[in-house]
Amino acid sequence: MVGESFPEQRATLRALLQGAVDTVSAQAAMPPSLPAPPHGRQVVIAVGKAAAAMAKTAAERSPGPLSGLIVTRYGHLMDGATPPGFEVIEAGHPFPDAASVHAADRALEVARSLGAQDQLLLLLSGGGSALLAAPAPGLTLADKQDVTRALLRSGATIAEINCVRKHLSRIKGGRLAVAAGRAKVVTLIISDVPGDDPSFVSSGPSVADHTTLETARDILSKYGITPCAAVVSALNDPSNETPPADSLGLAGGEITVIARARDALAGAGEIAAKAGYAVTQLGDQLQAEARHLGASHAALARRLAADGRRRAIISGGETTVTVVNPKGRGGRNLEYLLGLAIALDGAPGICVLACDTDGIDGTENAAGAIVVPDTLERARQRGLDPLEHLRGNNAFLFFEALGDLVVTGPTLTNVNDFRTILIDGAATGSG
Repeated sequence: MVGESFPEQRATLRALLQGAVDTVSAQAAMPPSLPAPPHGRQVVIAVGKAAAAMAKTAAERSPGPLSGLIVTRYGHLMDGATPPGFEVIEAGHPFPDAASVHAADRALEVARSLGAQDQLLLLLSGGGSALLAAPAPGLTLADKQDVTRALLRSGATIAEINCVRKHLSRIKGGRLAVAAGRAKVVTLIISDVPGDDPSFVSSGPSVADHTTLETARDILSKYGITPCAAVVSALNDPSNETPPADSLGLAGGEITVIARARDALAGAGEIAAKAGYAVTQLGDQLQAEARHLGASHAALARRLAADGRRRAIISGGETTVTVVNPKGRGGRNLEYLLGLAIALDGAPGICVLACDTDGIDGTENAAGAIVVPDTLERARQRGLDPLEHLRGNNAFLFFEALGDLVVTGPTLTNVNDFRTILIDGAATGSG
């Protein structure tokens, strides 16, 4: 039956994903790092896909009532996750929309309202770059949407994309902290970027930037992107350079990364080891074209399967996808899996899951999918051509037709991609 072969392995893969997500949840990661109350007011601005859960955790642990602003993606509030006393704005992702501009304006207003005795508790998670959109002077929202769309389709890394975003913004690259003036700014971060550089999570609204306008121009040139005249002008305007670290408000801030991809990988690894698998951790910073990394991991799995041991190969990071079909329906984890499935070609004893830990891979409603030894056989029975789906950036449609999508809904955390390959070298491949 569609999507029901190899049930034991599917259940194990899903358990590892859940363990990874639970390890980096706001409830698990935030409490040890919450700051002491200030002499004045403490106001919260929570931004990103985990914003609602982070604000809720802060409110539950606060000795007194908290208020502030929550900015998250549409559908990422979830029942019971929003504390009372907070203004809530849902906005666009991965492309900013009018609500993103409103959210950025409100965040700047909140920051500017603080005094020297007050404290801004800024709670950041992945997705904030699109959710807070404050176009630099002379730019429109459409200008920012266009350059964001071009970068996302180009295969640029998230660090490169966010570098450009920071230099076209009135809030990113430390500018929100500058707006807070003499108030203390404490930033807690759930990191979704490889390497966990806090200046790139949500484009670092409270973190000093180490890139320049020249860096941003070079990135657009590298990927052959010719922006509109307004963007060219903005990237040549010295007033759009990100503020230096010693700017008012930035030097005295506290920045803590409270959860990262390697924490999620470690949590899943512990579960796999207890289940009797020899665990191989490939690290949390893998960055490559998704389909190519999938093929590479397929070759690795074949080699390791030869010794007959039960193994779990776990990895994270953020792959990229070069979009050749703008109308394609896919996602980087789904492209990774389709490239891997083609390379495995039904190899027995190898089952794989790849998902985005936020529950949304690309722009579709799935976190990712599962590949099992009969994936290509079932595809052939349904007249599906895996190579054509891969060439057309239609991996979502491929796995949807097989019933192999993993649909979690928003997880209210985000540490990027999570991949697990389970190997039973002694298996015959029968489901």
